[in-house]
Amino acid sequence: MADTAELTIILHRLRDAQARAPVPPWNVRADRLQRLARMLREQRMAFAEAIDADFGQRPVEETGLLELFPSRSATRHALRHGRRWMRPRRAPTGLAFFPGKNRLLPQPRGVVGIVVPWNYPLFLAVGPLVDALAAGNRAMLKMSEFTPRFSALFAEQVGRYFADDEVVVITGDATVAHAFTALAFDHLLFTGSTAVGHQVMRAAAANLTPVTLELGGKSPAIIGPGADMAQAVERILVGKLVNAGQTCIAPDYVLLPPARVDEFIEAARATMARLYPGLAHNRQYTSLISDRHFERMTALRDEAVALGARVELLDDAPADAARRLFPPQLLRNVPKDARVMREEIFGPLLPLVTCDCIDQAVDYVNARPHPLALYLFERDRSTIDAVLARTQAGGVTVNDTLYHIAQHGLPFGGVGASGMGGYHGKAGFDTFSHLKPVFTQSRWNGAGLLRPPYGSRFRRLLEWLLRHG
Repeated sequence: MADTAELTIILHRLRDAQARAPVPPWNVRADRLQRLARMLREQRMAFAEAIDADFGQRPVEETGLLELFPSRSATRHALRHGRRWMRPRRAPTGLAFFPGKNRLLPQPRGVVGIVVPWNYPLFLAVGPLVDALAAGNRAMLKMSEFTPRFSALFAEQVGRYFADDEVVVITGDATVAHAFTALAFDHLLFTGSTAVGHQVMRAAAANLTPVTLELGGKSPAIIGPGADMAQAVERILVGKLVNAGQTCIAPDYVLLPPARVDEFIEAARATMARLYPGLAHNRQYTSLISDRHFERMTALRDEAVALGARVELLDDAPADAARRLFPPQLLRNVPKDARVMREEIFGPLLPLVTCDCIDQAVDYVNARPHPLALYLFERDRSTIDAVLARTQAGGVTVNDTLYHIAQHGLPFGGVGASGMGGYHGKAGFDTFSHLKPVFTQSRWNGAGLLRPPYGSRFRRLLEWLLRHG
């Protein structure tokens, strides 16, 4: 377990190496990305098995789909497009400054710090690392202590595929994480809870370290009047139940008309039977990460019931504390002041909130902190456009869930309480780059007309600039 002094030594080693090659050419960046891709390919089963062991039960197929696939896809995308992202970019030049020219030069920020959460420990380590390496940076990653087997294995394998002045992986508890976020990185990316995000931003502020915060919040799923209910329910449940709801962009609650609640519940039970038959013995349903998280999920449900909520079971499998198996449950008639309606759930509980119309649903969302994700199920284009225009969220998927996070052409990030900044693809390259603005003056130019002494010619030129510049 590293202490502050050891972390500082590692940071200085990376910073010194970066100073010797501050803008690595594309062949160097591509080599690092190729080594990362090779590690993912060669260690895929070991990584999946370690994550399965950390969770107690998490199917290797789910890790393959939700972690390995997007990680390898991100690496391929960066290798395909990174050379073009590196090129100087033209920028428009104001008429008054012709024939001078503007451009933007992408340059690496330097050494990037990445704090990795436990819920998707592979993808949320590799995703930002791909962007940081494509942008020409070196990186330090702090892994979660809640996935000790995977974290140790990942640190070991990164040490095999990368030099110790390229990428370094740190393991350890919350004390190490606190020391890590207090380091003077050139950029710090944190994925985790909003509460811890406050602490990370305070620590980074001491060094004026720029931050990207990927937080959470209560992501709504709105079922509009034109939605196909059976389709909406299936897609909401898939988004909710992969990883047993332990997903930062999982649907956190559903907004739907009162007359359609029973229809939703009936469709949800049928969908559950198709997705996870024989839940009590189904190895494809993920366990909760820890005893503490299992107890929290139980407490959220029990408090809601005590306040008048009604539980709708989707399967008759009992909760199993020893295996941390928590069956998915819908909650109806939940009071607004219940914890399950105030806190991000991060598990397989799904409250149903009734709204008489789409305007009421929008008002409900807007009365709360901006969510990391918003899901809208609707076929009418004007209704879709109205909801998109009137709501704020980090990202949106229309007529499905989760898929916006998998798009290389879209930045992933939050807004307000759900985070700041974004990454993925070119947006990630730009996040981990300084786009240095450069103005190049022409040999022949009119700048001399703007210098003192200020006579009548200057005043006429100034009047022209004020009218046309």
